[in-house]
Amino acid sequence: MRLISGLRRRWHAEGGYRQVLAMAIPLILSTGSWSLQGFINRMFLTWHSPESLAAAMPAGMLNYAIMSIFIATAGYVSTFVAQYHGAARDDRVGGTVWQALPVAVFAGLLNLALIPAAPWFFRWVGHVPAVQAEEVILFRILCLASFPVVMFNAFSGMLSGLGRTRPVMVVTLAATGVNILLDYLLIFGHWGLPAMGIAGAGWASVTSGCLQMACYAVILFRRRYREPFRMLRWRPDGRALWALLRYGFPSGVQFFVDMAGFTGFILLVGRLGRNELAASNLAFNVNTIAFMPMIGIGITVSVLVGQALGRNDPRGARQSVRSAFDLAAVYMGVVAALFVLIPRVFILPFAAASDPREFAAIADLAVVLLRFVAVYTLFDSLNIIFSSAIKGAGDTRFVMWMILCMSLGILVIPSFVAITRFSAGIYACWTIASLYVIGLGVAFFLRYRSGKWESMRVIEIPVIR
Repeated sequence: MRLISGLRRRWHAEGGYRQVLAMAIPLILSTGSWSLQGFINRMFLTWHSPESLAAAMPAGMLNYAIMSIFIATAGYVSTFVAQYHGAARDDRVGGTVWQALPVAVFAGLLNLALIPAAPWFFRWVGHVPAVQAEEVILFRILCLASFPVVMFNAFSGMLSGLGRTRPVMVVTLAATGVNILLDYLLIFGHWGLPAMGIAGAGWASVTSGCLQMACYAVILFRRRYREPFRMLRWRPDGRALWALLRYGFPSGVQFFVDMAGFTGFILLVGRLGRNELAASNLAFNVNTIAFMPMIGIGITVSVLVGQALGRNDPRGARQSVRSAFDLAAVYMGVVAALFVLIPRVFILPFAAASDPREFAAIADLAVVLLRFVAVYTLFDSLNIIFSSAIKGAGDTRFVMWMILCMSLGILVIPSFVAITRFSAGIYACWTIASLYVIGLGVAFFLRYRSGKWESMRVIEIPVIR
């Protein structure tokens, strides 16, 4: 009875389970839809050819690693919006959001400049020629979506920072549906469209990104947002842009380094052979079932911490973090158990239309890799919740430096040495990757426990010390 009574109080309390879930569920569905989109995309590519499956993740992760620095920088407007909203200064919101525009323009130009270098890079990585050709095609197409992807992340960051997550869910689900439909039509050539293979997957992603930017623009230019948040009263503001870069750029670098580390890991695993690369891609793809919904909870934590600190309420921020961690730990525990007990259930969709002889070895290897995923998934809840909490306060530099040091010192360099010097196999590499995730989770938990984040702000308001 005491346990039930305590849970009931935590459910109704400020910063309790109900408040967290009310904001988090639309974001969980949104980020979960990204997971579903990637899962189905790679399932279709598995049906198309093993080379397409092997190429999809290296090319996609390389593109996202480059893009992530701009996406996270622009998306950090959510923390500014949350703190301004918590401090009842909504008139500053629109001007802050539009500081993402030069970030998006620069991202678009940079990615266009990278297109000619794609063949050289994937040749240098050393994957088999058939896989290289597919990687180049997908990477070049994905580079075309840079500007709209950065801008729609800034727009969605505004809505999330205000705590209005349902429009984010609606737009994301609609764009995901369009992406999945176009994947099916363009990869295989249905409804009279040409069969484009991996190129079709790329064009589906580009179309989805443009659609999301357009939908968010329509929403934010409505009177409900246009007037109270001054969405049309924007002018160049060097101070506001510098503030976004000061706090958002380290967040962008953090995402870039984290993605680059895992991209480097995948590229190194590709040297072990096609099956090892395909099985790793498959295991990481299944892992998104656990990871991507957690991103929604992480965004919720950052917003609730930002809003609480905006009104000078560190205690309320701690309550929200604790509630979010409890929910995340339960979810991740269930997912980890499923990965251990019934791993082949998650692999079956990939086998549906694949060559049974070719896919059998990949599936057997992926089953073992999912056990590694189950172990580090438990620590990923520490990583996501507590890094999101301190970033919601503005402690982005610590997160950046910790991921930079651990990515190089625990993941990339040890993997490179293990493969090139000691001829290590796939299991040794995945042990290294698991230690990396575990180390990050512990580090961010300890930083959160230190309490330094409680006196941090990204906006100009008096701070209670």
